[in-house]
Amino acid sequence: MFGLDGPRMPPRSGKPAKLVILAHGYGSNGEDLIGLAPLFAQLLPDAVFVAPNAPEPVPGYRGGYQWFPLSRIDPQTTATGVRLAAPALDRFIDAELLRYGLPARACALVGFSQGTMMALHVGLRRAEPLAGVLGYSGMLTGPEALKGEIRSRPPVCLVHGDRDDVIPAAAAFMALDGLAGAGAPALWKISRGAGHTIAEDGLTLGGRFLRDAFAGRFSGWQPPVRKGAA
Repeated sequence: MFGLDGPRMPPRSGKPAKLVILAHGYGSNGEDLIGLAPLFAQLLPDAVFVAPNAPEPVPGYRGGYQWFPLSRIDPQTTATGVRLAAPALDRFIDAELLRYGLPARACALVGFSQGTMMALHVGLRRAEPLAGVLGYSGMLTGPEALKGEIRSRPPVCLVHGDRDDVIPAAAAFMALDGLAGAGAPALWKISRGAGHTIAEDGLTLGGRFLRDAFAGRFSGWQPPVRKGAA
């Protein structure tokens, strides 16, 4: 539907009460990221997982897709690309919520790399807050625009490897600063010795974050205060 689809894993309980959408990175596909589902499902037995393939195939990457072309990682390229690709993911979220008859608060976004860029952009601009946004090895694009465009503030968790040579770990701290400036709650973890990947400690934290986010345990949580704020 709406041009996006990908592998799914039904809930262990048989009836979906939660929805987790997994957004893969550049040159990858849904089959790659759906591999996270069995791990998260241990804590979320009533969740259905879906990992859509991004809209565009990557030239030269067999079976690889992209949310937007990415020849280099710089602020202007990523901000423009994410903005153009956002409607496709936004519509997919709407379609999946309708498919399973679930409210926005029963949906969480999980992204890796380019998928994290997408999840942060879309998840914070939806009118009804999602359960949470979990991002691995990514970045917040267009942070200067977020404060004026943010429409909801779901809990956010960012995980990054300190040896990431694709998107440096500094991007995580820049994202945290941008989120704080927009009054958005955020947890974070740096995985020691990890590169551009999802380390075991990040998987553990991510699963617990999703469990707690769906349970509403972040309700009333005060977001971090940006340094220098009044």
